[in-house]
Amino acid sequence: MATLNGSPAPLSALQALALTNYGHFTTMMVEDGAVRGLALHLDRLVGDCRTVFGAELDPEWVRECVRREAGGRAGVFMVRVTVFDPELELTAPDRAGRPCVLVTTRPAPGTGRPLPALRVQRLGFHRDTPSVKHVALFGQLRLRRAARLAGFDDVLFTGSDGRVSEGCTWNVGFVDEAGTVVWPEADVLPGITMRLLRDGREGQTTAPVTDARLRSMRAAFATSTGIGVRTVAAVDDVVFRTDDPVVGALRESYAAVPLDRL
Repeated sequence: MATLNGSPAPLSALQALALTNYGHFTTMMVEDGAVRGLALHLDRLVGDCRTVFGAELDPEWVRECVRREAGGRAGVFMVRVTVFDPELELTAPDRAGRPCVLVTTRPAPGTGRPLPALRVQRLGFHRDTPSVKHVALFGQLRLRRAARLAGFDDVLFTGSDGRVSEGCTWNVGFVDEAGTVVWPEADVLPGITMRLLRDGREGQTTAPVTDARLRSMRAAFATSTGIGVRTVAAVDDVVFRTDDPVVGALRESYAAVPLDRL
């Protein structure tokens, strides 16, 4: 089911979103009515709404909309909150300013079983306005499709300077030979899972990840709300260990993050 501002979403609103493709969103995993990093998800929506629409979004209203759709459901599932203006016109996007809250749900990936390690292909790409989690996903999905058609599980983006940035819908991190977690220094979407793993923690750094630096790493991993911390087995022809204790510790650290009630 899809709800718009807490009520069943009319078809006309969904058509408007599909045809204009202008808006922003966040995706969270709900576990028996609770979410890791709920405040960060709400902050993201509020900040992105200012950037995309020049409007203030009430985080408590967003929370109420999510609660109406998902608060009473048991189990583990994904909730996507999309903010868009159903009355936006392609010829006058400057008039957009009445954002609405669309809440949709879907099954959580890999529930009850660990996800296999990823094999990814590097392809050149730079997201438009990477600091905003916007709905314009064509470029990313086109390259994900290309990587999968080439026999890989997913795509890892590099900039025009050859530096690694992020995955299609996830952040990437590495473990160097000294056991330090290295996050790529690049323009990337600041993922919620990455932020929960980074904020205030020791043994981590941010640095440019060139081809030479990547080949010196002993392990790699992907992070997102849907997958948590997922091992990366290979980037192109570069193979990493899939049982690294640092990645295991990150996974345990993420699992230990307290859940916030909706």
